[in-house]
Amino acid sequence: MSASAVTPPKAAAPYLPFTRPTIDEETIAGVADVLRSGWLTSGPKVKAFESALSDYFGGRPVRAFNSGTCTMEVALRIAGVGPGHEVVTTPLSWVATSNVILATGARPVFVDIDPATRNLDLDKVEAAVTPATRAIIPVDLAGLPVDRDRIYAVARRHQLLVVEDAAQSIGSRWGGRRIGASGDFVSFSFHPNKNITTLEGGCLVLNDEEEAKLAEQYRLQGVVRSGFDGMEVERPGGKYNLTDVAARVGLGQLPHLEAFLAQRRDLARAYFESFARPHLRDLGLGLPPADFENSNWHMFQVVLPEERLSIRRAEVMARMHQAGIGTGAHYPAIHLFALFRGLGWKEGDFPAAEYAGRNILTLPLFPAMVRSEVTRVVDTLGAILQAALRR
Repeated sequence: MSASAVTPPKAAAPYLPFTRPTIDEETIAGVADVLRSGWLTSGPKVKAFESALSDYFGGRPVRAFNSGTCTMEVALRIAGVGPGHEVVTTPLSWVATSNVILATGARPVFVDIDPATRNLDLDKVEAAVTPATRAIIPVDLAGLPVDRDRIYAVARRHQLLVVEDAAQSIGSRWGGRRIGASGDFVSFSFHPNKNITTLEGGCLVLNDEEEAKLAEQYRLQGVVRSGFDGMEVERPGGKYNLTDVAARVGLGQLPHLEAFLAQRRDLARAYFESFARPHLRDLGLGLPPADFENSNWHMFQVVLPEERLSIRRAEVMARMHQAGIGTGAHYPAIHLFALFRGLGWKEGDFPAAEYAGRNILTLPLFPAMVRSEVTRVVDTLGAILQAALRR
């Protein structure tokens, strides 16, 4: 029987998704109260959520939005990025990271990743800076922070601003401080797969009230209100405001963040312990850095050893699904999408990102999981890969 014909047994346990939010009954009841109140769009709950986030980030101004995508676009606009400019970023991220650069009329300039951290290779960033460069967007993949000291050192040498794509890293730290407690612009996502959620949403951490007012204008059609009926529009904006319904979910989530982080760390340790068993250690899987000081363990990702396997990632994912376990592919290399190939990028430009983009596999990790489920995931994946090894 060929390796490709081997299939794992059908699932005997409930289906295990790769992620699932934990929302308590108090939050659900609070959402019902908002619905009954009649005030559903941006209102008192949004202001309360922004205040709570500001406290979390050390008192910095915070504005909430309806996604973690528009927060980056707004940050770039506040930074003055526009047509004719370039922004340095990573090719291994959700495509939003690069789409927001295009939305401003600027051009993304990609830099390959460090295969160990899967974040920007900081040894290569400076060489990508040109006279047209205005900003850098580093991404904290899976919640592992980019070295903030090094990225800001490069930015300051070249008088660039940094828009931190911290979509996945709320609760992560650098130098003992929370990500978001410092920095030029820091963007977070509250999508349902993130460490806390507002169903859909995000926030932007800013430096002062002047920037916060600009963010508010970009958030809602560029409008500035005064008095009962005064209205002015000073710049084009979007429709990016968060609803009070979503903000109430966020207000219920934020107090649980530290407990969620503790459980994620414990589950990540369980993954490392399980993969350390000799018959699994020899499979050649690329494990993430075992960083329990800085990472929030948003995701636990492995990189499949494609050169040793007779099947591709899609088949591994299909067999995991058949065994009742969900997985994810976060992310394909951005520069190989048709939109970006049309800008001149091509296969072979960023080998490390391309290899990871083909082979990175996100395994289940969320606070409601228990250690026995980690063992189940690792045992199932191990059996699939052992059966698929080239002989």
